[in-house]
Amino acid sequence: MNRRPARRRIAVAATATATAVLAAGALAVGAGAAGADSRGKGDKHAKPVTKAQVLGLFDRWNAALQTGDPKKVADLYAKDAVLLPTVSNQVRTDRAGILDYFEHFLQNKPVGTKVESVVNVLDRDTVIDTGVYEFSLTDHGTGEKSTVKARYTYAYEKQPNGTWLIVNHHSSKMPQG
Repeated sequence: MNRRPARRRIAVAATATATAVLAAGALAVGAGAAGADSRGKGDKHAKPVTKAQVLGLFDRWNAALQTGDPKKVADLYAKDAVLLPTVSNQVRTDRAGILDYFEHFLQNKPVGTKVESVVNVLDRDTVIDTGVYEFSLTDHGTGEKSTVKARYTYAYEKQPNGTWLIVNHHSSKMPQG
């Protein structure tokens, strides 16, 4: 079973009728309950991913930000990943768009710090990390420092080579209240 088409089917189903959504959900639940291996490798003895490993994926991403190299950051996203970035109104759905966002965002020398995290392990190849983080930013024109607090969701998929890549990343500033 290939996860990417299933993800796309679920995304399409979200905009389709309620019947299609229920059918896709039932299929996904049935496959998960049967212990299906999303990569089709049949490795039933693979160790499950731990919460600490999932939290480490953010640390890897944050370290890539610190390099100032947008290509290193973009390398952590799957080729068909979706990025809904914090400081842009444009949805990024391919490497070129993700690279473009980070070329601009990295000019602000962002340093991320997690405030709160909730990790959901969906299966041995799919995890979600959701929570709140803060970014310290430095305006590249004025040198003025600021902090942006934002909600985030990262969805990761383990690739056949064992590398975890971001397949969906949503980040939005906290609403003022």
